[in-house]
Amino acid sequence: MSDETYRARNPGAGGETHQTAQDDQVLTTQQGTPVADDQNTLRAGLRGPALIEDFHFREKIFHFDHERIPERVVHARGFGVHGVFETTDSLADLTSADIFQRKGRRRRCSCASRRWRARRGSFDLARDVRGFAVKFYTKEGNWDLVGNNIPVFFIQDPIKFPDLVHAAKPEPDRGFPQAQTAHDNFWDFISLTPESMHMIMWVMSDRAIPRSFRFMEGFGVHTFRFLTKDGKSTFVKFHWKPKLGLQSVMWNEAVKINGADPDFHRRDLWDAIGAGDPPEWELGVQLFDEAFADTFDFDVLDPTKIIPEELVPVRIVGRLVLDRSVDNFFAETEQVAFLTQNVVPGIGFSNDPLLQGRNFSYLDTQLKRLGSPNFTHIPINQPRGCPVMNFQQDGHMAMRNPIGRVNYEPNSWGGPRESPERGYRHFEQEVAGATRQIRPESFADHYSQARQFYLSQTPVEQKHIGDALVFELSKVEREDIRARLVSHLVNIDGDLAKTVADGLGLAKKPAAAKPFVAVRTDLEPSDALSILKRLPADFRGRKVGILITDGADADLLNGLIAAVEKEGAAYEIIAPKVGGATLSNGVLQPAMQKIDGGPSVLYDAVAVIVSEKGAALLAIDKCAKDFVNDAHAHCKVIGHTAEAADFLAKAGIAPEDQDEGYVDLAAGPKGFIAACRAGRIWARELKTDLDAVAPK
Repeated sequence: MSDETYRARNPGAGGETHQTAQDDQVLTTQQGTPVADDQNTLRAGLRGPALIEDFHFREKIFHFDHERIPERVVHARGFGVHGVFETTDSLADLTSADIFQRKGRRRRCSCASRRWRARRGSFDLARDVRGFAVKFYTKEGNWDLVGNNIPVFFIQDPIKFPDLVHAAKPEPDRGFPQAQTAHDNFWDFISLTPESMHMIMWVMSDRAIPRSFRFMEGFGVHTFRFLTKDGKSTFVKFHWKPKLGLQSVMWNEAVKINGADPDFHRRDLWDAIGAGDPPEWELGVQLFDEAFADTFDFDVLDPTKIIPEELVPVRIVGRLVLDRSVDNFFAETEQVAFLTQNVVPGIGFSNDPLLQGRNFSYLDTQLKRLGSPNFTHIPINQPRGCPVMNFQQDGHMAMRNPIGRVNYEPNSWGGPRESPERGYRHFEQEVAGATRQIRPESFADHYSQARQFYLSQTPVEQKHIGDALVFELSKVEREDIRARLVSHLVNIDGDLAKTVADGLGLAKKPAAAKPFVAVRTDLEPSDALSILKRLPADFRGRKVGILITDGADADLLNGLIAAVEKEGAAYEIIAPKVGGATLSNGVLQPAMQKIDGGPSVLYDAVAVIVSEKGAALLAIDKCAKDFVNDAHAHCKVIGHTAEAADFLAKAGIAPEDQDEGYVDLAAGPKGFIAACRAGRIWARELKTDLDAVAPK
């Protein structure tokens, strides 16, 4: 294939989305040098490593890394905690990494989750990608496993990262919108970047509005390598699996949570650890060799692709327990520095171009954000359990320097020396091919896995993806951008494209965008990609909101509390006054929330235990009626006493509206807990949402 033909077919090297200069407005470097290719970094061969010679990429990422001080450019809104990692399955035959040598080996670690687009002061439950980063303090140095709660990314080449973030962040002429992508710039960029379509399916799904950090998966995103001492390589992709299972919230619910408690995710993790119920994840790995990589339908170096778990099962090799909150937020969360380049002997990199660019970029970022090349002297970033010995010296905030006269190597005075036996060895590989700014044709399929993800969802989850796209694109002012995005959806699923086109009121559904390669329709759906297909069997880790009034049945309330605690769930008492309510036995039951400040969106299920007099008072209170109305609209299980019937009716919930999710507590709490274990009553959404349609 000639370079011209290849370039025409290659999305990152030209083709339909390539924008040529107009009116002599040629893109240049800061030095005024005209730029020939702003889509691809320079690399050795089609699938080879990135080259430091690429001065345009170096300048572009350097400038981007230094745009903000002192806040992080991306992932500014976050929360950090400490934990313990335990190896549960030895990988000594695959890697020399000390942390994986023996079953039962335990290491302290720090973990942080951060919102991708948010500023520090934004709310927790925006629709967004969540970072998921763990710093392992090993005997061989710090290993940072830096990832997200979504296993793919928007772009294939790191040179586009500044453009992606600029497009997603507040528009520069107005400084808004904040912490959201529902605006023209983002969707303009996305609609001109078809490689992002797989990621868009994930971000528009319920994965982007998780119930809390505790119910969120984590992924290393890229393909890494395990390396043995004799140089044997095995490809690896990392997965974090929450022991509590996956759970998200509904969009309407997320909007209201942000108003009621903008720190909802932070508070949830803090409360769980403080209550002695530390969340736990299993570390899993997908392992495969060059032979599998060569036969896989997609390129394992493409960060916009996954390897379905049905093809390569996830092998569980460890457990992470987050058991301690930080002592000082600034010192241990704001100052923590995660770098993809931080690996230990036995763990290496693939030629994934986005990973190569991140390795280059992250160190540069820390220099600007933390103000010194000595950021590893900050306690949270210091290696633990291993010595640090080198001849680096001086710089701002230097806390350790060489002692004596020698500060160079080699020298004849003594001091640390390299160790061929113990030192880090990079994977040795043959690299051949012309240096060029171009992407391999194996990166050119942008729709097939996006289609696979969408078809792997339940009808409810598919509806939510459609709803999210309609909401986001409804905020876009330019109709041509909306139509252009829908043209990509046609390649993913015709019904989805029609749903979005109808929801936007487009007069005519756009024709399909021309794909660079034919869209595959033979990829099997994967249950691992769905949240609702893998619901947990219990209600552990969730929270029940119990609304009470004066005169509420004391025995019934106490029995419900005992059942909730036995299940491993939490509860909060809500009352008309935060001081509490006097129960039927004359005992004052303290409340944790006043009804105005404890809306049902804060809870996974609710119960209403009231007296007749109390129910009559609640029936005239707007917040109390909103409490049950929102719980109903958000498809939650609602436990209630007979005395609550009139209150529910006056709130607009007639007896005929009450489904199997309404549980009479008079028979005891057993039925309520059983209903909670089953999750939300999704059939109810068909009756409470104007856009809902019955699944085919």
